[in-house]
Amino acid sequence: MKLKFGLFFIGMMMAAALFAQTDKPETVKKGNLVGFHFNALDFQTPQVWRNTSSTRKTTKIKDLDWGLGISYWKGLASHFDFTLRLNGNIHNYSSEDRGIATTKTEFGLELEPSIIAKALPEKAFFNPFLSVGIGGGYYTGKFAAYVPTGVGVQVNFNNFTYLFVQAQYHWTLTEKYLKDHLIYSVGVAQNIGKEKPVVVPPPPPPPVLDRDHDGVNDVDDKCPDVAGVPALQGCPDKDGDGIADDDDSCPDVAGVAKYKGCPVPDSDGDGINDEEDKCPNEKGVARYQGCPVPDTDGDGVNDEEDKCPSRPGPASNQGCPEISKEVIQKINYAAKNVLFASGSYKLLPKSFKSLDEVVNLMKEDDLLRLQIDGHTDSQGNKDKNLALSENRAKAVKDYLISKGVAETRINSAGYGDTKPIADNKTAAGRTQNRRVEITVSNF
Repeated sequence: MKLKFGLFFIGMMMAAALFAQTDKPETVKKGNLVGFHFNALDFQTPQVWRNTSSTRKTTKIKDLDWGLGISYWKGLASHFDFTLRLNGNIHNYSSEDRGIATTKTEFGLELEPSIIAKALPEKAFFNPFLSVGIGGGYYTGKFAAYVPTGVGVQVNFNNFTYLFVQAQYHWTLTEKYLKDHLIYSVGVAQNIGKEKPVVVPPPPPPPVLDRDHDGVNDVDDKCPDVAGVPALQGCPDKDGDGIADDDDSCPDVAGVAKYKGCPVPDSDGDGINDEEDKCPNEKGVARYQGCPVPDTDGDGVNDEEDKCPSRPGPASNQGCPEISKEVIQKINYAAKNVLFASGSYKLLPKSFKSLDEVVNLMKEDDLLRLQIDGHTDSQGNKDKNLALSENRAKAVKDYLISKGVAETRINSAGYGDTKPIADNKTAAGRTQNRRVEITVSNF
């Protein structure tokens, strides 16, 4: 019976809340509130009044149990609110509700959502209300449910702070663990949001004239019969450079005001405008700020391609001076007169005179570079031949360095028997293949 009554009451309140949503938009309703409550619990009065043999009386204050609660409130309409309460109560549930002997202090934790129906609109200072909901809790090891119904009064202080005084009857749905009881509470709730102002739509603007339909009223439009842009007071700008067509010397090409709407000129046509071009009358490149790539020695080969940028030379020799035939002949002669002890990389003294001539040539021209290559015939072990050719080339290099030629100007390598210039099957051919070659260059 209790369950049917509770569910019927809840359904009636919910239906009323839904119909209340048809209130006018400007109707004031409660914002979001957070409240704190002091609870007094009366388990005796419902039991005494239900027992027809007992004297009908109420419980004395000293026999009440106590608790605290926190709540959340949300206005659904001017006359209806939703609230969610969390109660923490002290009561001997085991001994008084379940008949279990115990003297320890026990604690119950309850959560109950409810619907509030107010007698007056939300703005009323004093506002009586009815409430109904569904609740459940944990009571000393047991879970129980109940239907909270009640009456109360709300005191509204400017829609921000509220005082609530309430009395509820909790109809138990699990009588085995929890008895019917009354709960009285006094609490204060505070609005945690700002009241939304009523938005009043502005009056419609007065009619205005805009003959060219460009969004600029004729009274402000310098070109009222030609569609333009607001930034130019209604005048057109075909090239979008921010200069009105009437003032633009190049209306079809975007430009700058300095040149009356035309682009910055590029007199030499090198793709770099004259304002950024250090050589505006001579084609150049961007990395040299519009000037041509420099040619320091004036030989017609620019410095980026010139292996000898400070000394003139033909393009066929990559900008370096051509080495005279006489120098090449002396180098080749010296190479043919480099001699070693048999099977060794020790230079023979006969080699020194021609190598000293090479030293003199290197000192006379600091652009000269040497590549020294050693070669052997095919007799013997290939790996040994390769090592011998490398060491012989290095021996020549070391000699030249010892005479004052910078190491950075000389490279050496050995090729063993891999590059013969004669037939290794004959003694004469093998003699030609055992050689040192010196190649001269100036880059």
